[in-house]
Amino acid sequence: MSEKEVLDILGVKVGLGQHATVNFNVAKLHTQNSIDVPVIIERSKKPGPTVLITAGIHGDEINGVEIVRQIIAKGINKPKIGTIICVPVINVFGFIHMNREFPDGRDLNRMFPGSKNGSLASRVAHQLMTEIVPRADLILDFHTGGSDRFNAAQVRIIKNDIILSELAEVFGAPFIYYSKNIKNSFRSSAAKLGIPMLLFEGGKSFNIHTTITNTGVNGAKRVLNHMGMLRSKFKVSKPKKKCIRLLSGKWIRANYSGMFKAAVPINTFVEKGKVIGNITDPYGNFNHFVKAPNAGYVFNINESPLVYQGDAIFHISTKVEA
Repeated sequence: MSEKEVLDILGVKVGLGQHATVNFNVAKLHTQNSIDVPVIIERSKKPGPTVLITAGIHGDEINGVEIVRQIIAKGINKPKIGTIICVPVINVFGFIHMNREFPDGRDLNRMFPGSKNGSLASRVAHQLMTEIVPRADLILDFHTGGSDRFNAAQVRIIKNDIILSELAEVFGAPFIYYSKNIKNSFRSSAAKLGIPMLLFEGGKSFNIHTTITNTGVNGAKRVLNHMGMLRSKFKVSKPKKKCIRLLSGKWIRANYSGMFKAAVPINTFVEKGKVIGNITDPYGNFNHFVKAPNAGYVFNINESPLVYQGDAIFHISTKVEA
């Protein structure tokens, strides 16, 4: 078997037509028990692209983990050609403790590309970037909104990237949101290696939402089908609506503290001045109406019933691609 036919990942060699679950050794607990993240590898007998599918970079983003779990459970990760690598839970510490961050208090998605001699989060980022990511031709990374903020299903990409633009359209989420690569993020570090990434956002933390899950799974199927990797047993449905491309957005913040309730559902297009929510007090003496500052799509809503002054309560588009 030639070198190109063998995938060497985390010290394990996986040939064409083979499958393996390799342990990504993250760290040891205080009791010296090892914490391992399973890396699930499926290879076709026919060579082709390698797609890395990841989730759980934040431990509280359960819906992303559920999307990857379904991709594995349904056998979507067994490719017609090429290789599919799945890492369902990158931040296993946060997942176990129902916490967004690592035990060292750091946000893993701000620690890339990491360092082998750095903090715990930095070391995990380094190992991911050196041992797994370079094997990929494309990454599908699944996230959710945080802190009770429910994200509309969306794919985030940088603007003016032809490959990402085409793949995002194929994915078929309701929105494509142009956002810059954040310094020291997973997406930014992958881009520096020349590996394109579709970052999917949908739902909120500590929640599994059926519509969001279905959107993520169906989007992955469409991308794999587009790349000739999806087996014929799986049906691929076209998106019900054309993707809306959001060029920019604005956070609406609470002017008052109190009890909050949104008056419009997610994905709604609203006109300037429309009442989209209200903030009240518990005693029935105060009622503040939140109005849209401009016409646009509401693509994130804070679902917390209590908000403080300054809290982000809506994300609304300010410019849409014609």
